[in-house]
Amino acid sequence: MPFSHHSHSGEFCKHAAGTLEDVVKEAVRQKFVLFGLTEHVPRYRTEDLYPEEADLEVIQLERQFQAFLVEAERLKAAYAGTIDLLVGLETEYISALDLQRLQEILAQGKVEYVVGSIHHVGGKPIDFDLATFEQALSDCGGEDPWNEYLCRYFDAQYDLIRSVKPEVIGHLDLCRLYKPSISFSSYPAVITKIERNIEEAVRYGALFEVNAAALRKKWATAYPGEDALKLILKHGGRLTLSDDSHGPHMVGLNYGPTAEYLRRMNVTELWYLERTSVANEGGRWVRPAQVKGDWWEHPFWEERHPST
Repeated sequence: MPFSHHSHSGEFCKHAAGTLEDVVKEAVRQKFVLFGLTEHVPRYRTEDLYPEEADLEVIQLERQFQAFLVEAERLKAAYAGTIDLLVGLETEYISALDLQRLQEILAQGKVEYVVGSIHHVGGKPIDFDLATFEQALSDCGGEDPWNEYLCRYFDAQYDLIRSVKPEVIGHLDLCRLYKPSISFSSYPAVITKIERNIEEAVRYGALFEVNAAALRKKWATAYPGEDALKLILKHGGRLTLSDDSHGPHMVGLNYGPTAEYLRRMNVTELWYLERTSVANEGGRWVRPAQVKGDWWEHPFWEERHPST
C-alpha cells in the first residue's frame, strides 16, 4: 500500500501518453509502493485495429508488445528498491483467436499476472466511442437489446475467467460505460451471469479491481458501480485498487474519491498481489496479500483530495 494493478503508457498504447518510464517515475513521486505495468495484448486481425491505428499493421502490434515486455523488465530491475513493479498485461477477447494467442504469450513465462478485461461485444469495441458502443448494442437486436448485450458481455467475461484465470478482474462492469444508470437488477438473467462469474473468480482467488478511471469518464463512482460491488462483497470477493492510468498525468488520478466510495460502501479490506514461490492456478507466481490494519489510515491517503 499504496498500489495500482492496471496502467498504460503512450509508448505502447496509441490512446495513452508518455513513456513507460515516465509513468514509473510519477508513481515513485507519488510514493506508490507497488505498481503494475499492464499494456494491452496485441490484436491479431486487421479488422480489429482501432481507427487510431490506421497506420499500423497487425505484426507491428505484436512487436510492440514484445518491446513492452523487454522495457518493463528493464524498469523493474532499474527501480528495484524504490518501487515494486509487477509486469502484467491486459487481455482482449474479440474472437477465439485472442485466447489462443494469449496462451502463447503466457507460455513465454515473462508475464507475472493478468488483468482480465472485456472491451468488445459482437466484435465491436464498447469503450472506444459512443458510436461504436451504440452499434454493438444495436447489433444485439431482439425485444430487449440491452438484455442480450449484457448477457453476451458477461458470457465473454466468463469464458475469459475460466480459460485464463486472471489474477485481477478488470473493470467488471465496463459494459455500461456510456449508460452507468443501467441497473443490473432490471435483468434477472444478467444478475445470474454476474454472480456466476464472481463465484468462479472467487473460487480460484482472483482480485476484483476498484478502477478509478470511471470517475474521469463522468461516473459517480469507480468501477464497479454500487450494485455490482455489492454482489462481489456478497460472494466474498476480494478488492484491489487500480488507476487504469493512460500516462503519467493520470497516475493516482481520482484515488481520493475512490477511497471515499469504498469507505461509504463499508469496505474494510483491500488486497494486492505479491510474488510467491508457489504457482497459482493460472500457473503464475503471484498471490493475493491483504493490506494490514485499516487501509484508510495509511499516510498515502492524507495527500489524496477529491480532484487528484
